[in-house]
Amino acid sequence: MIKKHLIYKKDKWNMLTVEVNGKTLILREISDQWGEECHTFLSRPAMMQWAEERFPKERYADNEEEWSAIMQAFKEV
Repeated sequence: MIKKHLIYKKDKWNMLTVEVNGKTLILREISDQWGEECHTFLSRPAMMQWAEERFPKERYADNEEEWSAIMQAFKEV
């Protein structure tokens, strides 16, 4: 059974979801700039490391609430 988690969705062109399929985590990032990117992780720590590199806290200095919400959504996967 595949369980899908929505990390964020700004509109139909900017969203990030994670599907949990057994031990595999399939992350799909859709953006109006880059199209769809798909990443597969075999562990939650690997996914969290990617998330911390993809969403550096410094980039959200003026909007720490958004960063916290994104990280919390990843932790709930």
